[in-house]
Amino acid sequence: MRNMKLSFRWYGADDRVTLENIRQIPGMHTIVTAVYDVPPGEVWPKESIEALKKEIEGAGLHFEVVESIPVHEDIKLGKPTRDQYIANYCENIRRVAAAGVKCICYNFMPVFDWTRTQLDHVLPDGSTSLVYYQEQVDQVNPLESDSDLTLPGWDASYSREELKETVAQYQAMTDEDLWNNLRYFLEQIIPVAASCDVNMAIHEDDPCWSIFGLPRIITCEENLDRFLKLVDDSHNGITLCTGSLGCSCRNDVVHMAEKYTSQGRVHFVHMRNVKVLENGFEERAHLSQCGSLDMYEIMKALYDNGFCGYIRPDHGRMIWGETGRPGYGLYDRALGATYLNGLWEAIEKGAQKS
Repeated sequence: MRNMKLSFRWYGADDRVTLENIRQIPGMHTIVTAVYDVPPGEVWPKESIEALKKEIEGAGLHFEVVESIPVHEDIKLGKPTRDQYIANYCENIRRVAAAGVKCICYNFMPVFDWTRTQLDHVLPDGSTSLVYYQEQVDQVNPLESDSDLTLPGWDASYSREELKETVAQYQAMTDEDLWNNLRYFLEQIIPVAASCDVNMAIHEDDPCWSIFGLPRIITCEENLDRFLKLVDDSHNGITLCTGSLGCSCRNDVVHMAEKYTSQGRVHFVHMRNVKVLENGFEERAHLSQCGSLDMYEIMKALYDNGFCGYIRPDHGRMIWGETGRPGYGLYDRALGATYLNGLWEAIEKGAQKS
């Protein structure tokens, strides 16, 4: 039996979706969360980590996945200050490992963790979702003082001038510069993760192409192959995000699920469906027929190749009048979780009969 562990992202005490809500979703195992009140690059207080663990376990769930421990921009930029931030990162790995965390999701995207052009696009069924339309992105120039700097997903902690300065620094870098800085980072954190038996799971760039002339490197099969070889250790793996990879037609997500799971390098999976358009993509309901991805075949690839890690339903639509954090409401993600459970059970029982 290949047991995947169903998980659900939770943003802490201020999240409108409560642990009590989440625990009622059938088959739910793990809460995916983080310490959100500590600036990137700083060490998380042990008390904060233990408080999360106590609250989650008090709800009958497990605290085994952190998403995420942010990578400070100085590390990505390769500044002289990076060594102290990397040392802090290593200490965070040790601290969450001591609390029972088995997997850490993170990314190496310059400036913007993710980019969308609208958070409440109305779909034909009346639900709303996150979308990315290239013509809307093209209207924004982060280096122009009069540019609209309010695209969803941008870090609001940046002032206009700070954002311009940071973007300019990255635009002066090449992809090779970013690869070198990523290697430097991995060579220091992976031995620590291995000693703690924590799996590091990098998240692909979202979307998986360059925006605003910034280097972006975790985008496709060729680059994932290169990434895994930077530090060839099983603890150095990926978060297979079907939406981030699947928004580009050049990525065969089923094949990638087969390949990297068989290598033992898929530690975490974000399952969501997207409808790929000529000018971008729209996030859709999890059901295969609602988007461009074959969710059954992706789940089957995971099962057939021995996946036993963590899966969470990723960004959901807002349905049934729900309001709250876009993409992270309760109802559609709960439907997604149930759908993934159903796929897994059907695949598992089919395999047992064959």
